[in-house]
Amino acid sequence: MELNQWFEKGMSPDTYIESMEKHKENLLYVYDHFSLPEGEEKFVQKLSEEKLRAIVLTEDWCGDAMMNVPILFRLAEAAGIEVSLLERDKNLELMDQYLTNGKSRSIPIFVFIDENGKETAKWGPRAPQVQEMVDESRKNLPEKDAEDYKEKFQEMLLFMTKSFRDNRDFWDATYNDIKQTLENR
Repeated sequence: MELNQWFEKGMSPDTYIESMEKHKENLLYVYDHFSLPEGEEKFVQKLSEEKLRAIVLTEDWCGDAMMNVPILFRLAEAAGIEVSLLERDKNLELMDQYLTNGKSRSIPIFVFIDENGKETAKWGPRAPQVQEMVDESRKNLPEKDAEDYKEKFQEMLLFMTKSFRDNRDFWDATYNDIKQTLENR
């Protein structure tokens, strides 16, 4: 399928949010409390003139998506970018075209397309500053065959979810990384 067809296949932001079961409250919290930084008018105006659209590969259970997707929603609203969301696990044909490091189905992935359906930029799954925190957290995990691995892994996920929900520096880093991706294409 072409990107225009994938875009048409996806859900609107409202439909996606209504379908959520795991991180709906956290996603809405980020959405309600994040706003674009001051002085973004020229950037937003330029994006608006380009009439971009965004295809988002995501899943309800994903903590990264819980934080990153509402930040994209805010930018999209300001710049008139239409957003279409696809569940990763139901759209592996597209997902496998956007593997992280050529092997991981990491999400979310934002694929920006122009009016003709041509890809103009890709972003995801997370900003470098957030990746550093994730890498550091994983370093502290015991070996996978350790007796307490599952418990420590769940603690790490809880910590990361809380950080994604509450750490506004992560929100700003994510916005700035998305902006940089769009400016440098």
